[in-house]
Amino acid sequence: MQIQDVDFSLELMRAILWQYEDAKNLQGIIAAKQQWYDENQEEFWLRWYRDVFNLYTANDFGLTVWGLILEVSRDAFVGEAREDYPAWGFAGRKNFGRGNFKRTSAGFLKLGTEGYRLLLQLRYWMLVSRGTAPEINAFLKRLFRGQGQAHVIDCLDMSMMYVFTFAPQAWQHFVLQDMDALPRPAGVGVSFRVVNRSTWGFGRHHVNFTRGGLAAAN
Repeated sequence: MQIQDVDFSLELMRAILWQYEDAKNLQGIIAAKQQWYDENQEEFWLRWYRDVFNLYTANDFGLTVWGLILEVSRDAFVGEAREDYPAWGFAGRKNFGRGNFKRTSAGFLKLGTEGYRLLLQLRYWMLVSRGTAPEINAFLKRLFRGQGQAHVIDCLDMSMMYVFTFAPQAWQHFVLQDMDALPRPAGVGVSFRVVNRSTWGFGRHHVNFTRGGLAAAN
């Protein structure tokens, strides 16, 4: 999402003709008008730009406006966990560092501010881009700036894979995995994987011989 710089400032003193440069009363009126414009014109539009228009900085109200425009609800449907889910528990279940809690029923989950922002950004980009790998990679570079690197690979079989070099937070993982919002061309399947540790191998991008472990193939 590329947003041009907008200048909302207004310099009323420039409207005074040179003949009236010594008119103190007129200058006082213009100065008072300038102050009113600074508080009610420039500051208003700066706040509107920050809190509504700019999807990267919008507050909850602004995100709600974007949600209406993009037709994206804040309530996300979550189904019941699959049977083979590694659920936490005893009597043969995973426990103590090896499993997580399991949902027992389907329902709706209201996304938090940042989760909803991520969903809207992904949806916006899916609508305005052609879905090519270079376009998506440029978008991911800005979207996850400061968190780590992410890129997409065209698998050349009507599918694309998103690769993250950092472990997404739980809410990011939910949006990416369950909301079907990752940008892609129509009719193309998509998946994602996390590669956040060095793996054994040769070449300058790998570690080897007592310095790295093997990585899962899928």
